[in-house]
Amino acid sequence: MHRAHIVLDRQAVIAPVRRRTFGSFVEHLGRCVYTGIYEPEHPSANKDGFRMDVVDLVRELGSTTIRYPGGNFVSGFRWEDSIGPRDKRPVRRDLAWHSLESNQIGLDEFAAWLKLTGSELMLAVNLGTRGILSALDLLEYANHPSGTALSDLRIANGTPEPHNIRMWCLGNEMDGPWQTGFLNAEDYGKLAARTASAMKMADKDLELVVCGSSSAGMPTFGDWERTVLEHSFEHVDYISCHAYYQEHDGDLGSFLASALDMDFFIDGVAATVDHVAAKKHSSKKIGISFDEWNVWYQKEHQESDEVNDEWRHAPRQLEDVYSAADAVVVGNLLMTLLKRSDRVTSASLAQLVNVIAPIMTEPGGPAWRQTSFYPFSITSRLAAGEVIRPAIESPTYTTARYGEASVIDAVATVEEDRSALFLVNRGLSQPAQVTVDVRSLGSSRILEALTLADQDVYAKNTLAEPNRVVPHTNPNATMTDGVLTIELPPVSWTAVALH
Repeated sequence: MHRAHIVLDRQAVIAPVRRRTFGSFVEHLGRCVYTGIYEPEHPSANKDGFRMDVVDLVRELGSTTIRYPGGNFVSGFRWEDSIGPRDKRPVRRDLAWHSLESNQIGLDEFAAWLKLTGSELMLAVNLGTRGILSALDLLEYANHPSGTALSDLRIANGTPEPHNIRMWCLGNEMDGPWQTGFLNAEDYGKLAARTASAMKMADKDLELVVCGSSSAGMPTFGDWERTVLEHSFEHVDYISCHAYYQEHDGDLGSFLASALDMDFFIDGVAATVDHVAAKKHSSKKIGISFDEWNVWYQKEHQESDEVNDEWRHAPRQLEDVYSAADAVVVGNLLMTLLKRSDRVTSASLAQLVNVIAPIMTEPGGPAWRQTSFYPFSITSRLAAGEVIRPAIESPTYTTARYGEASVIDAVATVEEDRSALFLVNRGLSQPAQVTVDVRSLGSSRILEALTLADQDVYAKNTLAEPNRVVPHTNPNATMTDGVLTIELPPVSWTAVALH
């Protein structure tokens, strides 16, 4: 058995828990929208055609902010197509995902859906094939109260109150050659700066996200962030990060250590932000919006029959079915985002329903929780107050991709009368006994201890077996004299709430 010891110091505060860390993402891709959140003929659908079984799961998941409508989709999107009478909305080709878009769901409908889920809208504008004027028009339609051409059009379309959207993305992955209308860093940085400046002329309190490079593996990484920020620094509030992880060639040990790569990525972007700030002699703090992150089996997608020459409406695309091991990685990635709350102040799990998602649906049938649903929902529910940096003594192991990794990883949050501890055991075969000194937190008893693990690390939740992998109460958690002792199964994620 592995043995580890953790000390939690109430004074070792990293930053407040950012509620926007628990954001998600809805893109017009595959079945995320159509037969995902919207299916008028479904037995659970409300009068607006939204699946209420999905709404209930989204509320349980605890998503706070939803990025919309893309993603790669946004770079070919004409927002005007998706407003007004539905029978007059055009069907368009979506070049990003090679499918047909009916435009039956647009801004007004999606904003109405968000009210059902209690989530905040984070809206992306098209800087791939459109630009400043389109972004300003969308801003006027969305946020101006009344008395202008576009605000009055919104009212005529049945939405009298402005949407009051605060957070806006200036395009998506604009350095990616797969992006419709992709740009080099100089051209994008100038366009983003001009767009941001114009949008803040309309509303100086908007929060604007400029695109970072599409991943840390891009040849543009680093130089892209520097160049873009040198142009746009004064006008924007966030820079984006995107990262996806998967198990490669049976190397589960490296996969379980994926959070090390995410942490390194955040370090690199933060260093570039600080470099540009220093160069400009500025005290302004640019946040990191990690607005796409998840486990995604991209290689398998690229080799599948999803990639073809057909033009289809809402095809089944990117419907990864997640294992227990995938859920452990998702939980660990979310722990890393919490640990970096000093720099990462917004994040979006990509995506929400059906498409690399924690929630799955069957047309006309049930909705169910993927394995990855649980670490996200439990962390969103328990994490509050301030994030505490743990001092961890743990054995290590060697990974092929990321070097030395700690077997045990952890993060904690604390508020006035309760605290929460999140742990992973990356050990492939051995359980771990972990002792945690919580005397500094004033914790006196365990409120709950939940562990997600399975003897088969590749076990999955499916339509046939929707509850194959679920969290269970950990029977081996005890508290004595301010020391928590808990046993963690191999390849597991655990949450402990303390009074």
